[in-house]
Amino acid sequence: MKCCFTGLTDPGLVRTVNQDYYYMDPDGRFFIVADGMGGHAGGQEASQLATEAIQAHLDEYWQSSTVSEKLLEEALYQANEAILEDQQSHPERADMGTTTVVVMFRKGQPWFAHIGDSRLYRLRNLKLDQITEDHTWVARAMKAGDLTPEQARMHPWRHVLSQCLGRKDLQQVEVQRMDVQAGDRLLLCTDGLTEELSDAAIASHLQPNLAYEEAAASLIEAAKEKGGRDNITVVIVGIDEIS
Repeated sequence: MKCCFTGLTDPGLVRTVNQDYYYMDPDGRFFIVADGMGGHAGGQEASQLATEAIQAHLDEYWQSSTVSEKLLEEALYQANEAILEDQQSHPERADMGTTTVVVMFRKGQPWFAHIGDSRLYRLRNLKLDQITEDHTWVARAMKAGDLTPEQARMHPWRHVLSQCLGRKDLQQVEVQRMDVQAGDRLLLCTDGLTEELSDAAIASHLQPNLAYEEAAASLIEAAKEKGGRDNITVVIVGIDEIS
């Protein structure tokens, strides 16, 4: 699997602290985006702790015999434990937590996992698909038919998460195989982007006529032009070749 990638984060126009965090493996093996919560210090700490724990686990066991699905699942549980341990050591950060979305390419296969409302999109032949399903109250309500997408977008409970890292009652982490083809562009992002831009707007800034760095900067600026009310982070991964 050969890919090109870039990432960019911005505090936005309202918040003074950036509680997002991201990591791109230099060899293109895996990509992580996290969006922290729980106060200024707590949110920053949670997203960084989670990202570093996931990175460390994947690095350490990459060459092991552990199957890829299990490896990625364990990495997210390790991230959850890292935050819980920090909460115990620092009671002032007891409410901190983070969302995360991770994409991994291992042994020729693409995998993804996520917790919360940070998202993974795939652009293929100019069509944008949301790959992840938000772990939020409104996403559950939409699935049950109680809310329309338009109602969900403006609902006062749209930020209420049903899952996040940093909780003792973390539910089963779901790791899934992903369908990718040469020419696909993947987008990992925090809700600071998706709160401001529709899927159609995101697709327009992700088109393959834009270089990766240009597309990332364009997405950030478009979200800021719409208000930039939250931190904004994007990681773009372009699939060049399937091996």
